[in-house]
Amino acid sequence: MSGEVTVTGFGVRTAFGTGADALRRGVFAGVPSFAATTRFDTGPYRTAMAGAAVDGPGGVEGWALRHALAECGDEALAMAGVAPGAEAAVLLGVAGDHTSVTRYWRGAGSDGSRGPDVAGRAVPRAPDGAPMCGTSFDMERVGDAVPARLTELLAGGLGLTGPRLTFTNACVASAAALIHACRLISSGRIDVAVCGGGYLVEEETFGKFDSGRALSRDGMVRPFSADRTGLLLGDGVAVVVLESAEHARRRGARPLAGVVGWGAASDAHHIAQPHPEGAGLARAARQAMRLAGDPDGAALDYVNAHGTGTKYNDGAETRGLRAAFPERAESIPVSSTKSTTGHLLEAAGVVEFVITMLALTDGVLPPTAGFTAPDPECDLDYVPNEPRRTDPRRALTVNAAFGGANTALVLERP
Repeated sequence: MSGEVTVTGFGVRTAFGTGADALRRGVFAGVPSFAATTRFDTGPYRTAMAGAAVDGPGGVEGWALRHALAECGDEALAMAGVAPGAEAAVLLGVAGDHTSVTRYWRGAGSDGSRGPDVAGRAVPRAPDGAPMCGTSFDMERVGDAVPARLTELLAGGLGLTGPRLTFTNACVASAAALIHACRLISSGRIDVAVCGGGYLVEEETFGKFDSGRALSRDGMVRPFSADRTGLLLGDGVAVVVLESAEHARRRGARPLAGVVGWGAASDAHHIAQPHPEGAGLARAARQAMRLAGDPDGAALDYVNAHGTGTKYNDGAETRGLRAAFPERAESIPVSSTKSTTGHLLEAAGVVEFVITMLALTDGVLPPTAGFTAPDPECDLDYVPNEPRRTDPRRALTVNAAFGGANTALVLERP
């Protein structure tokens, strides 16, 4: 199985900036990206903190999701040496860009005036000069709220021909895109897949997580710590090029990593809470490790955890990893990079896939930043606060989502 699917290129963008070096300066150094965002009015919410890129003049438009995906896609293809017009599947995990829709509904003028009635209710009017539905630019952006449109825009912009699929299953969306691409490649149905995901901090989702009291109360994310108080959202976009090892060899492409195992499972325990024993996560991890030819995890050197920093996730995830690797769990380093990037929602799987790949190629494990007091329910080696230099050859990255969805991917250094 080793080497059947290989990674040949990637592009990544987070609040730390664009590219691998930005991740090294932030994620791998254990430096949280969190700051008060001015991207929208945070006055109604319990916190203003997020892992969002610095907002300057035009900063929000520059971070329009379609543009960030295109930038990462261009970088990934250039690194892989894949030319425009190539035959490649495009698979994207995304929930759409709702920025313009939210602006429309929240765009009250400074004088409190109202817009036209819609379904018998007055609609807030945007301030003079703000883009509204009806202008060509805003109508274009409103269309970006449809997830499949972003996939079409990415594929068309990159000049790629081939099947196009969009995954919207929340925090495992881009991981599910990667897994489906691996299945298509390993079965011989396609040779090349361009997989990505994206989420940019915006008000609609921010408000939902705030109303659910899921956001950290102290402006920090402390996964697996006894004093953790919740998650924070973050900007994240990444695109990777996957291809069959044989196809990569024929065209002389340099492999960055092999994808040697993958798994997906659902525990259907609760609409929002994970199974208390991490049952679905354990099943997904065992599937991935069996496919990698290492069911007991004997050769596993690192786990990039889902690690949201919430009360329910971290204990359940710890128990799930113990169930997946009963003989080895205590000896495998585990860390949560959401402690620095924030939760990237639909983009979490693919960005953390890139981070895990960099851990293998650089020989450095990213830390769990902000770790303070140990939690008796979270009793593994979480690489607290400081990066750890080591020689990992194989790593597992896991993600989980509302509704009990779980994914796992095993990467191997070439």
